[in-house]
Amino acid sequence: MTDGVSPPYQRAQIVEALRALADQEYQHRVWLAGEYPEVGFYDDFTLNVHVLHDDTLVLPDPGRSLGTTLRSPREVAAMAAVGASLEALFAALGLGVSDAEYLAAPEWRTVRSAAGAALAVLQPPQPGS
Repeated sequence: MTDGVSPPYQRAQIVEALRALADQEYQHRVWLAGEYPEVGFYDDFTLNVHVLHDDTLVLPDPGRSLGTTLRSPREVAAMAAVGASLEALFAALGLGVSDAEYLAAPEWRTVRSAAGAALAVLQPPQPGS
């Protein structure tokens, strides 16, 4: 649900990037094995980082997104944790290494965990679902 957030498509992009960063099975199937769900679809780690940094501008400073793509200080804190985990990953491995190298790094578990926690905050389960 994106009520009250402008522009709603950017929030949806953030949620989809978090979903990709949180899902180990998806990462291995799509990013590493190249098993895309449909023709014309493409996804990888770099694309999701660009969504968060360049397309939606929610990172590196999620506080600037409060009231636009983020609804609450809790969402800001969750996205800040994602940003910190990505920065730690890049500090350890650098930029431009392969998705397989990022996913094999010990720091990747923290990225996946932070993304999952942020996803739960931005898109909590709906009652009855």
